[in-house]
Amino acid sequence: MLSHGLTVRLVSDLGIWAVALTVAILVRYDLAAWRIKWGGLALAIALAVGLQVVFGVISGLYRGWWRYGTLEEVGALAWTVGVVATTLAAVDAFFASRPVPLGAALGGGVFALVGMAAPRALWRLVVGRRQRPRVGEGTTRLLIFGAGDGGYQVLRALLGDPTSAYIPVALIDDDPRKRNLQLMGVRVLGSRTRLVEVAARVKAEAILLAVPSAAGELVRAVEALAEQAGIPLKVLPPVAELYWGRVGSSDIRDVTEEDLLGRRPLDTDVASIAGYITGRRVLVTGAGGSIGSELCRQLERFGPAELMMLDRDESALHATQLSIEGRALLDSDNLILADIRDRITIEAIFRERRPEVVFHAAALKHLTLLERHPGEALRTNVWGTWNVFQAAGEAGVGRFINISTDKAAGPISVLGYSKRIAERLCAQAIGDMTSVSVRFGNVLGSRGSVLGAFRAQAAAGRDLTVTDPDVTRYFMTVSESVELVIQAGAIGAQGEVLVLDMGEPVRILDVAERIARQADPPVGIEFTGLRPGEKLHEVLLGPGEESIRRIHPLISHLEVKSLDGIDGLRFDPAGPGVAERLRALATDDVVLSLD
Repeated sequence: MLSHGLTVRLVSDLGIWAVALTVAILVRYDLAAWRIKWGGLALAIALAVGLQVVFGVISGLYRGWWRYGTLEEVGALAWTVGVVATTLAAVDAFFASRPVPLGAALGGGVFALVGMAAPRALWRLVVGRRQRPRVGEGTTRLLIFGAGDGGYQVLRALLGDPTSAYIPVALIDDDPRKRNLQLMGVRVLGSRTRLVEVAARVKAEAILLAVPSAAGELVRAVEALAEQAGIPLKVLPPVAELYWGRVGSSDIRDVTEEDLLGRRPLDTDVASIAGYITGRRVLVTGAGGSIGSELCRQLERFGPAELMMLDRDESALHATQLSIEGRALLDSDNLILADIRDRITIEAIFRERRPEVVFHAAALKHLTLLERHPGEALRTNVWGTWNVFQAAGEAGVGRFINISTDKAAGPISVLGYSKRIAERLCAQAIGDMTSVSVRFGNVLGSRGSVLGAFRAQAAAGRDLTVTDPDVTRYFMTVSESVELVIQAGAIGAQGEVLVLDMGEPVRILDVAERIARQADPPVGIEFTGLRPGEKLHEVLLGPGEESIRRIHPLISHLEVKSLDGIDGLRFDPAGPGVAERLRALATDDVVLSLD
């Protein structure tokens, strides 16, 4: 039983066939109606109507498979009319005395298709107009930068939502081929050089950077133009954060420091990653930390046979499990509560669970605190790393990836010394295990990061504390850094230190000034001076270190002389001179070039 809507649609289409065939024959006979064989026309109409019903049901046209006027329905309509017209022409050709002219049978199909598609297109146009948001109170006139796929998806989302808070008024794109292009009725009015002028002309109240993969340089450039125009900049999340890679109106958000500093499009060789992760037992230490938890989330995508998450912080493990599984009952064998300082427990875990790939992210990382407690750096970053590394080698692990830091390059702090020693320990060969270290700088959004400190100070109405007006640091988002870490694990050779390209260093004062200016109310900036162990400018390569980029454009390779065993590090962590001993072991190094 057809619904009322489908019945009306069917009757309308059948009537259009009758009109279309009549018009086609009149056109064929130059409007000489007296030449028409009315009996033959009636027979052709009856056959076309019957075929339309049969093939329309087969294609789902009259079974409610498609929404009225959608591209899918029009496709089914074109198929149905095409089959009907072809069949009608074949039957007509079978008779020596043609019931209707052969050309009229085919031409009738063209007329029928146009006649059936036109009301559907008109209906979609009317519905689309009704669904468009209206200018009024609570809506924002939006100038969109980017007329590519991201811009088109944004337009579809906004113009198809009558409750949208944003109304697109114009497009900006740097591609000269898109000059004067119209997308859903919204025109491209120029490149970024005209952004300020266009914003004023269309009375834009906000600018959206509709490029989900936009690099930090582009975000900063467009933000500067938005400031000139006196309107706020909105952005879309990176592609990896979009649901199914699709853009929606709910994805539009304010620009953050992560957008300004850390975004870069990465060229990841998924096949090489999957080759050593998929189907393997993988262990991540420090799985509750910023780097470790993101490692677990990204590794899960590659289908490991088992993903073991080890941390000494039960609350952090709870948060990691919740982010991956959407539930956190803490009843999974994948969660391992243990301390890497406990050598006996770590060895037992490796014997029982037999991981094949290990990412070692567990570490103490706060520079100033470790300057005051160097023994803790020795216990965790050195002894703890050795416990995991040695247990991995004895358990037959195939690949070991140690997470290092730019503080290990030309180290002058306890943190740098301890991580440099860890690099040297992990450079030695144990059995058939391939061990590499991956070195990179500050991670945006990690716990204890400078951005988090600035935001907390601003929220409390306090001045932001900056050590020195000229201090610079490297930054990368946690997702980007982890993606490169996983890639590095695929391409690193035994004993290598792999250094991630962090882009250009960023002046911390520039970041502080932006956050201070946008605080409500605005706050000031206080300079505190460099603390012991801090550098004015961090580096990714130490003195005498040379590297080459032989495989990935953002990953450099270098070698360090390994430390044979840990005998020289078995001294009292609570005794005197711990920092000096760490410095001596870290800096007594011979750097080998890979050239």
